[in-house]
Amino acid sequence: MKIKKGFAIKLIDVSKKYILHHEKPTLVENIFRFRRKEEIWALKDINLEIKKGEKIGIIGDNGSGKTTLLKIITGITSPTKGELGVNGRVAALIDLEAGFHPELTGEENIYLNGMLLGMSKEEIKQKFTDIVKFSGLEKFIDTPFHTYSSGMRLRLGFSVAAHSNPNILLMDDEAIFLGDRKFQNKIQDKIKDFYKLGKTVIIVSHWLEYLEKNSEKVILMKDGEIKKIGIPKSTISYYKNTRFSKKIQYY
Repeated sequence: MKIKKGFAIKLIDVSKKYILHHEKPTLVENIFRFRRKEEIWALKDINLEIKKGEKIGIIGDNGSGKTTLLKIITGITSPTKGELGVNGRVAALIDLEAGFHPELTGEENIYLNGMLLGMSKEEIKQKFTDIVKFSGLEKFIDTPFHTYSSGMRLRLGFSVAAHSNPNILLMDDEAIFLGDRKFQNKIQDKIKDFYKLGKTVIIVSHWLEYLEKNSEKVILMKDGEIKKIGIPKSTISYYKNTRFSKKIQYY
C-alpha cells in the first residue's frame, strides 16, 4: 500500500480474527471429528494514519486489542482482512525473547536477532559493543542463551531492538518496566533519544500518567475498536470516566 508523504503507518479497515478451539471434546465430538470452536475478532475495521515522528500512546482495558494492533503493525501477525502500509524499519519491543535460539550464545543471538530485524551483518558488527554494554551482559555474552535468566533474555532483546536504528518504535509495559531501576532509567534515556531523532514512537501502556506526559496523541481502544483519538489529557480523562461509569460494568 502506498502511504502519503510524511506518514509512517496507515491501516484501512484492518480486522483480525482468532479461532478458539474449546478443550475436552465429548465422545460424540471425537467420533464425528468436530470440536466446538469460537470466533473472536480481536480487531474490527481499524482505520488509522500515523505521521512520521508522532508520539502515540494506546490505552484500553485488557483484551481491547492494543497488543494485537502492535503485532499487526510490526508484522508478527497478519490481518484477517484490510490493508496495512508501513514506511520504514520497525523495531517492536514486545515479545522480546522472540527470534533467539536457546542453544546459541548471546553473541550469536545478537547477530541472529539483528538480521531478523533487518540489520546487515556489518551494521551489527559496528554496534555489537554498544548492544552488549547497554544490556549489561558483558560477562555472559559467550554463554548459551538457555542459561540466561528471564530478565537477562529480555534485556538482550531490548538492547538489540533499540540499536537496530528503527524509523518506528513499538513498545509496551514489558519494555518500560524491564529490569531494575538503573536499567529502567537507561530505557527512558533511550526513548528520549528516539524522540530527539524524530522517530515515530507508539507505546501501549496502563501507565496513564506517563502517556499523558510523553504522548502527542492517545488512542483509546475497546472491544477491538478505536473509540477515541485525541490529545492525551482529554482522552485519558474520558477513559477514566467511562471506565468507572455506572453505565458500564466490568467483571
